[in-house]
Amino acid sequence: MADNVEEDFLDRIKGGDYVVLKRGDIFKAVQIQPKKKVIFEKQWFFLDNAVGQLHGSTFDIASGGILQPRKPKDTESSTDAKEAGTDNRNIVDDGKSQKLTRDDIENLKEQGLKDQEIIQQLVENSSTFSVKTKYAQDKYIKKKKKKYENTVTILKPSCRILAMMYHGREPGKICHLRYDMLAQMLTLANIHAGSKVLVFETCAGLVLGSVMERMGGYGSVIQMYPGGGPVRAGVESFGFPAHFHDMLHEFPICHVNALLAGTLDTTAKDPDAVPNQSHMAAEEQNPPKAEPTGSPEDIKTEDIKTEDIKTEDIKTEDIKTEEIKMETNGVADDGYDPATEEREKRIEAKAQEKKVKQEEKRKKLASAAALLEGRNADGLVIASRFHPCPVLMGLIKFLSPSRPFVVYSQYKEPLIECYTKLKELGGTVNLRLADTWLRHYQVLPNRTHPLLLMSGGGGYLLSGTTVAVDRSKRAGSQRAEEPAPKRLKVEDADG
Repeated sequence: MADNVEEDFLDRIKGGDYVVLKRGDIFKAVQIQPKKKVIFEKQWFFLDNAVGQLHGSTFDIASGGILQPRKPKDTESSTDAKEAGTDNRNIVDDGKSQKLTRDDIENLKEQGLKDQEIIQQLVENSSTFSVKTKYAQDKYIKKKKKKYENTVTILKPSCRILAMMYHGREPGKICHLRYDMLAQMLTLANIHAGSKVLVFETCAGLVLGSVMERMGGYGSVIQMYPGGGPVRAGVESFGFPAHFHDMLHEFPICHVNALLAGTLDTTAKDPDAVPNQSHMAAEEQNPPKAEPTGSPEDIKTEDIKTEDIKTEDIKTEDIKTEEIKMETNGVADDGYDPATEEREKRIEAKAQEKKVKQEEKRKKLASAAALLEGRNADGLVIASRFHPCPVLMGLIKFLSPSRPFVVYSQYKEPLIECYTKLKELGGTVNLRLADTWLRHYQVLPNRTHPLLLMSGGGGYLLSGTTVAVDRSKRAGSQRAEEPAPKRLKVEDADG
């Protein structure tokens, strides 16, 4: 009984959670915040009333942007008992079959009629609805629901839903990665709890979040990122608990060669500050010196005259400084300036904050480097807009033998190059380059058929398994066996 109560609590919407709004085939990921206006499909509303409801609930959008849970009986169509015709041969689409005008429909909306009532009015005022076949009537009602339905469904985020959302709204952000390809990547890479996985992706964090979701918060995920920092917009949309982020590590891809060569220094501070400090130290050690010229007596005389001039200048400057102090209202008599001190405090605070961030970044780099130094990762997943060949050749060295890897690319030519390179170098087996073909079907009584529109392509996958290879013996055996085929060819020619 207690387990059921806990599951029911976890399945309910809470404040601060990330959810996915759905209407038809349109999705949008948002965070539930009190009294925050959300705009979805040209409508605005508040999500406050959704707190406490179950995920997957459907809500009506009332006046004032207030969500009202839809009752199950509201989803039933009141037009099921209408009579239908035998065929549509006598129906002429001349635009005159509907008696209601656009102004009449807007008046119905202003009167507060729900979408079902508006659809009912459209059906009753259509002169050709009763003549249409039952299939055509269902299609007509479905079309009107899509146009006038004023509802929204709130779903719990998952890798499938978020992949469909990104692929439908902004496919370029995820390199046109389709959700069926994402599922194959997770399967081919053998992602499971307790493993150590390397991820290099430029898909807005969708692939990284999917790997973390599959692992369930157990194990280690090392994100290899290009540029100044990792991108994790998609990971935030999953709404993971805090302990999920404890297993996430990050490592810049530009330091991979240094780590493989053993020259990576994880104790170094900001490299930009090193040249400035050395330059300043050099100036302090070798200050510029002025070489005196002329006779000793001339030098003494010039020194005395210079001192006299400087003394007079100092007196004049003191007088001017006192006048400026008297005229300035914001400066105290003792030279204290509040604005200057406040500015110095801000500069010092920013410097301290920058120092703390650099120390945190150094610690993250050191922890990720410690995980990579063992070269015992359990899986490798690559999905980026960059050419995958150099990335794969560098990161595959961190995998243990008999471990899977998978590389996604929107085009097959880069993966063909990777395939050829891996065949030349050896150390991998079961190499496979494939693509998938996805087509949706409409499944209805007497109307089951494939949809007319389908995805043209979902990209390509290169997968394989690493094996241990003795490089020295393999190279020696190749050199020893090279002349043998040549001798055979010569003997065959002589015979």
